[in-house]
Amino acid sequence: MNLKHLHYFWATARAGGVVRAGQQLHTTPQTLSAQIKLLQDRLGRQLFRKRGRQLELTDDGRVALRYADEIFALAGELEATLRERRTEGPRTLELRVGVADAVAKSVAYRLLEPALNLGEPVHLVCDESKFADLLADLALHRLDLVIANEPISRRVSVKAFNHELGRSPMSFFCAPGLRRSLRGEFPACLNDAPMLVQSAATPVRQQFDAWLARQGLAPRLVGEFDDSALMNAFGREGRGVFMAATVLEAEIEAGFGVQVIGRSTELVEEFFAITVERRIRHPAVVAITESARGELFAR
Repeated sequence: MNLKHLHYFWATARAGGVVRAGQQLHTTPQTLSAQIKLLQDRLGRQLFRKRGRQLELTDDGRVALRYADEIFALAGELEATLRERRTEGPRTLELRVGVADAVAKSVAYRLLEPALNLGEPVHLVCDESKFADLLADLALHRLDLVIANEPISRRVSVKAFNHELGRSPMSFFCAPGLRRSLRGEFPACLNDAPMLVQSAATPVRQQFDAWLARQGLAPRLVGEFDDSALMNAFGREGRGVFMAATVLEAEIEAGFGVQVIGRSTELVEEFFAITVERRIRHPAVVAITESARGELFAR
């Protein structure tokens, strides 16, 4: 059996189609389809069937996927083991991390910092991208870990496990000049105030919209941001009130010259380490999870 053909089948099954798999593997859907056909011819079994415009696994395809999962999990372990071995000099651990773009950069750094403080050298490789794209790379064993502010859903066809790192309530910030123009105390001062918010797809934004409805508040949404650092920069210039995890309060006040105008324990941002391992074994990932639970989010 040609393992390249099997890998193309596996990637297509995990991605949910040849178009998405082609984007992940940097090849064309036509090439993938041709390679999968060769695998089906070799096995004498149909692995996919068409349902409308979608591909779904046949019974034989599901059997093949279970074996492919095991084969490529072992391949990932082999690669990781050999990467860590060195015939000379100190052992260097490689840690390949994907950080979801909705996670604040400051939080990502503080979560990853313990991995660099191990007693052995660590080579950290970071990739920031959309959560769904990072999960695809995790499934293909291109990443050891994904840091996200939402758990992996059971509806996602990726065999991975959520490891909760911690949670933080949310604080509201604005520039001193803007604060003087707001009317009343928090949270009433948000009514008709200019507001900078996270993008609609983020869990904390969905909480925020429901919270506003419960409070009977209607701020003016000036901007929506995927990148929290960009949102904070707009906030520094007095363009609107913005919110961030309370665990970052001191850092945001000092770095952006803004002040806290209020807090809400009803709004909570959660953070997760997502791995293909149910039980974490990578020493750097162990350090990340233990430090997050015992120090960063222990308050």
